[in-house]
Amino acid sequence: MTVELGIIEGFYGPLWSWEDRKQLVTTLEPHGYQFYLYAPKADAFLRRRWAEPHPQETGAKMADFARFCRKHGVRFGVGLSPFEVFNHFDDEARSALAAKLAFLDEIGVQELAILFDDMRSDTPDLAARQADIVHWVRDRTTVQQLSVCPSYYSDDPVLDRVFGERPRDYLTTLGELLDPAVRVFWTGEEVCSREVTPGHLKRIGRALGRKPVLWDNYPVNDGDRMSRHLHLRGFTGRPANNAAWLSGHAINPALQPILSAIPAITLADSYRLGPEYQYGQAFRHASREVLGGDLAEQVLTDLLTLQDAGLHRISEEKKQALLGIYRGFSNAGAGEICRWLNGDYQVTDEMVQTQ
Repeated sequence: MTVELGIIEGFYGPLWSWEDRKQLVTTLEPHGYQFYLYAPKADAFLRRRWAEPHPQETGAKMADFARFCRKHGVRFGVGLSPFEVFNHFDDEARSALAAKLAFLDEIGVQELAILFDDMRSDTPDLAARQADIVHWVRDRTTVQQLSVCPSYYSDDPVLDRVFGERPRDYLTTLGELLDPAVRVFWTGEEVCSREVTPGHLKRIGRALGRKPVLWDNYPVNDGDRMSRHLHLRGFTGRPANNAAWLSGHAINPALQPILSAIPAITLADSYRLGPEYQYGQAFRHASREVLGGDLAEQVLTDLLTLQDAGLHRISEEKKQALLGIYRGFSNAGAGEICRWLNGDYQVTDEMVQTQ
């Protein structure tokens, strides 16, 4: 059994270029990736400034990317985070949201995800209010697929500590009230789950009354700590038989678009190969495809340093030596490694708090 694979560009930190996005779609198309959700936290007009219209130039580029995705058989979507709208869904908010929906329809969005994650609530009937908003959106958009990310999108207690204690029976209530055609994102037992099992997915599916879409926070590496590491290794802890309990599996990519393709390809391999999958071998094959043989061998040699040690544990002498090595490769993936070594991808706490 297979599952629909996709990309959710949902990280904090610097924005990718539109060419970066097109390259990732092209690279992953042969591996069965079927949808792409544009939802970077740094696009303020999808998040904290959602009620304002997108700049004209950005809108034109989004429309161009939508056409590009359709040409490649990929469903293009947008993740809209109407920031804390469930606290004040008044006439002004409705008017602004209607205008945003009209804009997204105009540029050719095929999937719309309403993202209620990473924001505080002071609304007691949170699930009911969010379901009402999603249904209000459903009645005013022409998209083929509507999805939602709950405020509490994982069992992880960190969400309760940061955003307030989740309401009693929140997930079950949301599932009962939502139109069955609306897909629901879920990250697993943790925000960044080390393992996702059929047993867990069965329980969440029962609570939601539908199979969830796994929002997989690997290989994402945003945040102050994670951005100091490159996430390159093949996927583990995602057995192929999860497919029976999922309606989709989307990965939140790393800050490095080219390097993100390596683990993304291994995820497709894990579903394709099932019990024959070997994450180390899958990494070797994927890195050669993305980087070419010589650079892939060099990355394998340095994997412990790049992924496990991280920037804060690399001496200046070692860093300069690595820069000297990777500057010798013409592949753009080597350029991403050099920029990471130079600290260009560092995500600060301020970014996370303000994006």
